[in-house]
Amino acid sequence: MLEKRIRVLIAKPGLDGHDRGAKIIARALRDAGMEVIYTGLRQTPEMIASAALQEDVDVIGLSILSGAHNTLAPQLMNLLHEKGMDGVTVLLGGTIPAADIPALKKAGIAEIFLPGTSTQDIVDFVRQSVEAKAR
Repeated sequence: MLEKRIRVLIAKPGLDGHDRGAKIIARALRDAGMEVIYTGLRQTPEMIASAALQEDVDVIGLSILSGAHNTLAPQLMNLLHEKGMDGVTVLLGGTIPAADIPALKKAGIAEIFLPGTSTQDIVDFVRQSVEAKAR
């Protein structure tokens, strides 16, 4: 029997136009055997939630460098909850001040990866979080 591949949606919410990090993460996850959907730049939380629902993803990875993480991430978490997608793991990467991390985690963000995090650490976290939810 074939194992179901982990499906990950990588999204760039907000007006931030810098997506190099998101593409590096998408490539690392793909190279680790995961199915990766990249939504492109300037996505709204509504667009991300709809894409995640349509693509039946296990994980959403947000890349935010614009400073709008305190608005965009909670909006997305509320939309996912409204759509009954509480089982989706949501990760956040970018330039996130340490003072903002507790509120983001309280909003439901599973983990926050700051600049300099190794791609292997992210791959490992995704695998572990999906395996934990499958149990």
